[in-house]
Amino acid sequence: MRQLLAPVAGCGGSIHISHPQPNHRVIDLPLLPLGRALAQSADPEFRATYGWSLLLAALGVIGCVALGGALSAHFLTGWWASAGWLLAAIGGALLALYLYVPVAAGIAGLFTERVAAAVEARYYPGLPPPHGASLASQAWDGIALGLLVLLAQLGGLLGNLVLPGLGIVLGWTVSAWALGRGLFVTAAMRRASRADALAAYRARFWPVMLLGGVFVAAAMVPVLNLAVPVLGLAAMVHLGHRPTAAPPPSSQKIPPLR
Repeated sequence: MRQLLAPVAGCGGSIHISHPQPNHRVIDLPLLPLGRALAQSADPEFRATYGWSLLLAALGVIGCVALGGALSAHFLTGWWASAGWLLAAIGGALLALYLYVPVAAGIAGLFTERVAAAVEARYYPGLPPPHGASLASQAWDGIALGLLVLLAQLGGLLGNLVLPGLGIVLGWTVSAWALGRGLFVTAAMRRASRADALAAYRARFWPVMLLGGVFVAAAMVPVLNLAVPVLGLAAMVHLGHRPTAAPPPSSQKIPPLR
């Protein structure tokens, strides 16, 4: 494959830019990133982040259950209060599970550097130190990511109440878009400005969307959901280092994020 040497701002010098390969199918592009993320799932840096996922998930469940219990105790009395507390506890636990996707997004924002550095140390050892967006921009993007995914999840929940069945599909689609976009841009901003990270995202829209859908589905499975922030971020780091599946509309080529 023919390659071009070109300087990239913020990357500490000239790097190799791979031309997009038009014969890549959209479904092929996410497979290697996903496989490599799973292969590294037992990495010590990854395991440390699983513990934080467990802690934050437990706090989320406790908070939802406590809120439901407090509301039932306030509005109900006697036997109804006990029954209401039980139902509120079950409902709160289910709600916490459903809303774990924005929690996963928030966790990913907190541990981007740790996870991405572990991935690059194993698979891309020749890369220069990352010089991307400012820390303030990355921090704000992490907050925005959690809020965006939360709104997507709440919108999906509302849609499921209004349109049972179809609402599930719509909710999953919107959540896949929000989580995939957020994870990719968060990972990409380590080595690119926000504008460049968004350009790289647009060039990889469908692979990012597919990976987002996979991780939204995984977030609905207890225990497995604890790995979603780590594996999702790791997969997006790999995806950012791969050439795009097809050339962008303009003549400008979008390189891997190095």
